[in-house]
Amino acid sequence: MSAGLILASTSRWRAELLARLELDFESLAPDFDERAHDGRFAELGPRDFALLLARGKAESLVAKLGARAAWVLAADQIAVLDEGAGPVLLHKPGSAAKAVAQLMRLRGRSHSLVTAVVLARVAGGRVVGEPTWAIDEQRLTMRSFAEAEAADYVARHRPVDSVGAYHIEDAGIRLFERIEGEDYTGIIGLPLLAVCRLLRAQGLLP
Repeated sequence: MSAGLILASTSRWRAELLARLELDFESLAPDFDERAHDGRFAELGPRDFALLLARGKAESLVAKLGARAAWVLAADQIAVLDEGAGPVLLHKPGSAAKAVAQLMRLRGRSHSLVTAVVLARVAGGRVVGEPTWAIDEQRLTMRSFAEAEAADYVARHRPVDSVGAYHIEDAGIRLFERIEGEDYTGIIGLPLLAVCRLLRAQGLLP
């Protein structure tokens, strides 16, 4: 039986992005607690830390898939703010008040979104071979804005589940002054150019 493609995410945004490639896939929730690994951020640095999380998500589906053969595609995105003492890892705000506070912390400053993507072959209850991976990095600069504007945006669009407290695909784009990167889909959470390269290398995409 041929191996299908599994997206290790229940994110609507990632599923919509992957659907653009016109491939059949299934979404499964990874059983992986990213926050439990926060203590390794300083040790690994942004890129390797994001890769650790993406790989953890992919490997967490092994038990769930059992003997089933599949290609597992996993991604994890982190937001990093450079401060005097070094890079600071930001988290999803979780509430409207924390979302406004996070936007006020980011206004007038630059931060990075680092997204790691991992493609793993799973069969017989294990990962077969070494997973392939890619890293996408975006540099975003917010303009200066008043707290009232931040509060209005949060009230209207509820970005409490998004690190950085914004959605670039809605009115959140108005908060920015400049965006630098190779692939804007990386901002949304699944850099499709990198995904295409990984899938193509395994014969999963023309």
